[in-house]
Amino acid sequence: MIQIGDLSCRTLDIPDLIIPPGSTALIGPNGSGKTTLLRLLAGLISPDRGTITIGGLVPGSCRVGFVNEYPDRNALFSRVADEIAAPLRFARFPCAEVSRKAEACAEDAGLSHLINRRLHTLSGGEKALVAVLAATIHRPDVLILDEFDSHLDEQTLDAAEQVIRASGPGYIVRCTQNMDVAGRSGTVIALFDGRIRVSGRPGEVFSRLAGTCYVPFGWGVLR
Repeated sequence: MIQIGDLSCRTLDIPDLIIPPGSTALIGPNGSGKTTLLRLLAGLISPDRGTITIGGLVPGSCRVGFVNEYPDRNALFSRVADEIAAPLRFARFPCAEVSRKAEACAEDAGLSHLINRRLHTLSGGEKALVAVLAATIHRPDVLILDEFDSHLDEQTLDAAEQVIRASGPGYIVRCTQNMDVAGRSGTVIALFDGRIRVSGRPGEVFSRLAGTCYVPFGWGVLR
């Protein structure tokens, strides 16, 4: 379990929250603290007050993969193969193993044809897929997705989701404005003005948010 207690950071004020293993979606207006919460879970920033533990460990003590809305802006290398392999190189895997794993990872995702390309020559969707491969090649315990799906078509999103599922993270925590994607998560957390308005199973959350834009299209008719 991810356990959060008495948490305060920037706009966030979360007295108590438990995030179960599996897939969790964060929804809510811009500026509500979603990205701040994701960065806290990833160990990229520290709270002003309070605690976060992931399976009993503090953030940063477990393997984390992170993909943001514009993944190419945080790319570390110019070549696709090097970008995919980056987490393994930083973990000091042997060079031969790094190359083999990167090639196998690209092949499994059907992207072998991109392995020697330069990142700047790829389409936006291809860049997003490369970022997902880089974030999952080391089999993270926690995968953080910060609106990475915002500019993807359905085909590219499906391909990314296949890579994510295959990597088997214990926790997938994503911020999304796509309520259909949120509805496929095991847990949904609605953040408004830095506070949790409601959290739980998708049906429970969407029932509480009926009449807002934070409900899948047609949900009220189909449920």
